[in-house]
Amino acid sequence: MPTLPARTPAVTGRPVSSRRLAALLVACVVALTGALVTPATADAAPDVGEYLDLPLVNRDAAHGPGGVNPALPTDPKVLGTLLAEARSEGVAPTSYRALLLQYWLADTTRAAGIDLASWNPRAGVSANRANLAKSYQYYKDLQLKHRELQWAGMGGLVGADFGGGLLDFELATGVYEFSRMAPVAHAIVGETNRLFGPAYRGLPDGLRALARVGATITAADLRHVQASILVMQKNIFSDLMPMHRAYVTGGLPALREMRAAGLFPADVMTAWEQIATKTPDGIAAGNARLLRREQGEVIDEQWDAVRGYRGDVGEAMTYASTLAGSPSVAGVPPLRSYKPLRIDAATVAGRTVRVTVPLPSWNWSVFDERWDYIVHELLPKYRFQIENRWPALRRELRIPSDVQMEQHRPIRTIVPTLESALATLKVETT
Repeated sequence: MPTLPARTPAVTGRPVSSRRLAALLVACVVALTGALVTPATADAAPDVGEYLDLPLVNRDAAHGPGGVNPALPTDPKVLGTLLAEARSEGVAPTSYRALLLQYWLADTTRAAGIDLASWNPRAGVSANRANLAKSYQYYKDLQLKHRELQWAGMGGLVGADFGGGLLDFELATGVYEFSRMAPVAHAIVGETNRLFGPAYRGLPDGLRALARVGATITAADLRHVQASILVMQKNIFSDLMPMHRAYVTGGLPALREMRAAGLFPADVMTAWEQIATKTPDGIAAGNARLLRREQGEVIDEQWDAVRGYRGDVGEAMTYASTLAGSPSVAGVPPLRSYKPLRIDAATVAGRTVRVTVPLPSWNWSVFDERWDYIVHELLPKYRFQIENRWPALRRELRIPSDVQMEQHRPIRTIVPTLESALATLKVETT
């Protein structure tokens, strides 16, 4: 390329200054560089083919941060572009199933103010406190805007209550609280053995486990159970909230695409169609099916694993959570008050006795037992609030979730509850 002379004639015939010459050289370099850059060397747009037929390896939220597969982007705009390409190319929905779920999950977390890429439930309660509050706030906001989305409203209220319990379990003093529970539980078991004989097996397994290992539960045990519950919380959000987001932004056609992709069974699609009728019975039936999916399909095995953790340790801790739980739905009793421990018409040493103790005879982590509580307490009473006490329920839903979590930190009430149970463990002859 020929060299430029030191002074180049301008159009006007006047000499070019050094400053103008430098500017001209820069312009030439920019123009030449731009000419050499071709589409082949520019950043290529993502190819949808890379994201088809991916397995949902993290659908249960148990395998690290992010969405349903670590290979997928977490930006809903990028995912939306890829999804549009898959549709335009006529790809079967079953092939872009992971991409579709990831899109709706990323879109939902963006709407809730949660960073999907960094959402790691195993990081602990403190690291996830904001995610807990934002999740439940999003649930409650959906209910406030859409009266038919009763699962979301109930999940927001009850979830924030359990979130408060998690905050207490994280405290280092939580180990101390479990240590204090052990001798009281042991005294209850001992008194029962005195009254009914050591062969009596009417006490809940969780109470017996609490008596055996409550004093030996460690901080590591607490962290393990906390992380497991946080995994369940994200698992529920990741499964049901994308459906809700699709419903409120895309309607039933968006949900039918998810169904065609195999993301949920036909009866769940029917549930959404029932909800969309906006009739009281349709809404109730549809939301009940969503709740059964949550408890009986999405997290059932995860609760079983928590209860089975280190034998008596998991049994004791899940029983303690049942003892402490108190959903803030009007008219719904605390878990410990539902089916309390009762020994009716037992015959001891020739006497007929009757004993009722203010302790739960059941364990929330067992599906059949918690579903019984849900069907007989939570579902009908929440429906009643929706249909007959909406202004009062609306006030409850408008309490910020982070405030509600602080209001429901229950572990400090467990020991007094156990002590009350011991004081009332008396024999009544009939």
